[in-house]
Amino acid sequence: MRQPLVAGNWKMNGSTDSVTALVDGLKAGIGDVRTAEMAVCPPYVYIPRVAAELAGSAISIGAQDVSDQQAGAYTGEVAADMLTDIGCKYVIVGHSERRNLYGESDGFTATKFAAARKAGLVPILCVGELLEEREQGVTEQVVGRQLDAVIGLEGVGAFGSAVIAYEPVWAIGTGKTATPDQAQEVHAFIRGKLAVLDPAIAGKVQILYGGSMNPGNAAELLAMPDIDGGLIGGASLKPADFLAIGKAANA
Repeated sequence: MRQPLVAGNWKMNGSTDSVTALVDGLKAGIGDVRTAEMAVCPPYVYIPRVAAELAGSAISIGAQDVSDQQAGAYTGEVAADMLTDIGCKYVIVGHSERRNLYGESDGFTATKFAAARKAGLVPILCVGELLEEREQGVTEQVVGRQLDAVIGLEGVGAFGSAVIAYEPVWAIGTGKTATPDQAQEVHAFIRGKLAVLDPAIAGKVQILYGGSMNPGNAAELLAMPDIDGGLIGGASLKPADFLAIGKAANA
């Protein structure tokens, strides 16, 4: 049985005071989350602080992005080895905001995925379709293409030490959420695609849902057979909401 994973993506939010309050709230309630693994991905500048304050807790640390390069003259970039050095276990790669706002291609995302794994990080690979792509009926082609870029570079075996997050772009920060059946359909497609290449890897890999999961819809989404947790945006900035999703993943 796959362990549920609930990962919080704080995006570009926070201040010293708000991060302290958020971490305090998480530490106070994490004892009630008994089965799901919980992780938080703060902005780069707050990772060392959050890692220090959560040391010894049941909450893992991740980053929101990583460079495709290991070191050198790459101003503004953060290498995977730097993230492991400050205590990160996970890193998000290929988030829709990186793909669609900053023009990061499937191939470039795959190189970041590879760089993360080489440094011992667990990449959380985000895949998903735009609203117009869903309306055109090409969701599976889009998600399949995004997966193929990584499989072509790293092989399907790479997903033995990685996580996948399905994020319908039309349901991120919009208040819209895919229905449990819509989400399950794409999660099943992802698992089935991997199963053609390696059934054992397909059965093992955690596939998270990343489209506006909140305490009100988490239990129904997480009840689906191929939804193994959530990549949480706005709700991860509210300790009570984030922890409630973690508790829902225990059911």
